[in-house]
Amino acid sequence: QVQLTESGGGLVQPGGSLRLSCAASGRTDRIIDMGWFRQPPGKEREFVAVIGLSGPNGHYADSMKDRLTISRDNAENTVYLQMNSLKPEDTAVYYCFADGSPEGRDWGQGTQVTVSS
Repeated sequence: QVQLTESGGGLVQPGGSLRLSCAASGRTDRIIDMGWFRQPPGKEREFVAVIGLSGPNGHYADSMKDRLTISRDNAENTVYLQMNSLKPEDTAVYYCFADGSPEGRDWGQGTQVTVSS
């Protein structure tokens, strides 16, 4: 069983930046891929980014590729998402995920990102 705890969300002005963090605890030795989805208000959850165990390069949603950097610190069991040039349409709850557990994909509780002036 893996627990994922996100942090770093909040209110930011358009054009600003945020760095989200997701710390994994529990049976972290089972984790292979980690990444992020987001769910804007009234919409379905959508893929944002993913990074493998060895990295270092991640994969990103096409719509956000030039504004994102995903990174991972395996020693700390933490994945990060650097988001730059944020837009109002980036407003969403951002959910961390981890794959590799025999129980299936694990999800964090989510962290709210609001982009507004």
